[in-house]
Amino acid sequence: MKAKHITMKTNWKSILNNQNGVTIILVAILMSIFLGVLALAIDLSHLYVVRNELQNAADAGALAGARFLYNDYGTEINEGANLIAYNAAIANKAIAQSDGAIAVDVNWEPGQNEGDGIDVQRGHWRFSNRTFTANNSLLPVDLWGVSEAALDANEDFINAVRVVARREAHPAASFFARIFGYTDFELSAEAVSYIGFAGTLGPGEADQPIAICEDSILIDGVYSCDVGRMINSGQDSGTNETGGWTDFNQEDNPCEGGTNANAVRELVCENGNPDMVLFGGDMATNGGEIQTAFDNLEACWIENTGKMKTWNMTLPVIRCDSNNVGTCEEVVGSVNVNLIWVLRDAQKNKIDDEAPYEMENPDPEGTDWTNNDPDGTVRWDSFVTHFNLRTSDDKLATYEYIDDDGDTESGYTKKTLYFLPDCTFHKLKGNTGGKNFGVLARIPVLVK
Repeated sequence: MKAKHITMKTNWKSILNNQNGVTIILVAILMSIFLGVLALAIDLSHLYVVRNELQNAADAGALAGARFLYNDYGTEINEGANLIAYNAAIANKAIAQSDGAIAVDVNWEPGQNEGDGIDVQRGHWRFSNRTFTANNSLLPVDLWGVSEAALDANEDFINAVRVVARREAHPAASFFARIFGYTDFELSAEAVSYIGFAGTLGPGEADQPIAICEDSILIDGVYSCDVGRMINSGQDSGTNETGGWTDFNQEDNPCEGGTNANAVRELVCENGNPDMVLFGGDMATNGGEIQTAFDNLEACWIENTGKMKTWNMTLPVIRCDSNNVGTCEEVVGSVNVNLIWVLRDAQKNKIDDEAPYEMENPDPEGTDWTNNDPDGTVRWDSFVTHFNLRTSDDKLATYEYIDDDGDTESGYTKKTLYFLPDCTFHKLKGNTGGKNFGVLARIPVLVK
């Protein structure tokens, strides 16, 4: 019996036609995915631009409001800071859909400050938990005799302006996303601007080429109004120095060579620091004697005070890690002090002529001092006791005192400047960034 062969014929044309159908389906699916991704990319890019514009508006408003949060001398909070912040924010534009760029939305009416939904507010920024609390107070708080941690926790310390910029009344338009039902997007951005303590000082904002050591103006880590100090008090007694000269140099290798004596002399009683003094930067310093600078300062002091009243000045504060001021120290802020006495010669046989007879108290609530005793030692001890002038080792700077080692020292020290802390509100100076030595900054920074 003959075997039969069965031949199977493959219909390739039919199969190919079936695969073409699957390809069309796959292309359609992939095209939908591609269009979705394209829609997402285009709309996200657009929303990113709008969001940045809203952030710029919020930043501008917060910075403008905080710049004018206080009056020029820090004695009163400016209620008009909200309006300044509002106007600065709405002056910014954000991309609209068909009608071009329009002003951002800011929900605020004159007189508003506290309450939900208010986009422009004065208040307190707390660094410990990075929160803002609105506060209607227009009264400043004392900056002296209180720690920075206590100020940070005090919601009555008005130090910030918050602004929110929105696109709600005019939402940001969608493009391809509308295919999926998203016609527009509501967006917002928030900014908080903080006014802190003077750190960086602008040209001319430091009055004399003198830098004060941080530790010399702190009592238990807090800037105190109760104690006066001596600058260069370590020259005779062997104790720590509390300050020194500076030519304000922070650029030309300040840690190599220290100050330029001629530059220091020429800066005395002139136009202050020629360049910015930068917070956190090293500055050329000199804890030793620059006789010509001292002579100029003494003559200027006499001309300005008649040796009968204090001389107010803003000075940079430096971190003095060693017992004496080195040739290069870090700037940590600025302070306002009252120079109360300049002593050139500490010879005992000249004290009857050198010791003061009267001095005006810079504290409006304090008492002026007078003493006409012919004995200069008596006048000197009365003077330093009245104003609580102390040495760098925290001894009353009387003509003679006993130091911690039991040795007899003198607070009547040649070529020394005696100063009192100034615990009144001062003209705002410099950029925010320094530690709290009682001087509020003029220029704020964004903290959120």
